[in-house]
Amino acid sequence: MEQKLFEIVEEPIAIELIIKKVEDRNAGAITTFIGTVRELTAEKRTIYLEYQAYKPMAEKMLAKIGEEIIQKWEGTKVAITHRIGSLDILEVAVVIAVSSPHRKAAYQANEYAIERIKQIVPIWKKEQWDDGEAWIGDQLENVRYPNAKPDIKDETND
Repeated sequence: MEQKLFEIVEEPIAIELIIKKVEDRNAGAITTFIGTVRELTAEKRTIYLEYQAYKPMAEKMLAKIGEEIIQKWEGTKVAITHRIGSLDILEVAVVIAVSSPHRKAAYQANEYAIERIKQIVPIWKKEQWDDGEAWIGDQLENVRYPNAKPDIKDETND
């Protein structure tokens, strides 16, 4: 059975399994980015985050990022898993693993991946604070939904 390299999941992410997906005998480096839920954001205390996604499109866009990386950095392998649902402080929200023949490419590709996720992947988060909550319309935090959550389509035929 082939491993799924680009996933949106509802359960805790097994970091070691993501790393295993990119292991390669020709790789001299594997970098990982592990995005966790932090407690303080701009002096506001976060209680928890809730992530939602349009899963079919989100997984397609994660795969697109993987393709971009493979084209830009020769010999790389990429796996990305993003969690949705309610996440408490310190829980893992996203894991990106990149292997490559040389460390510099692995570092660069990994940073590229997280920036592209924030730009193009349809994932929304609700921040729950001590004094309220807000849906964030995109991961760059340029769009907010002050009165309601985003309208997420559940179309499986895409």
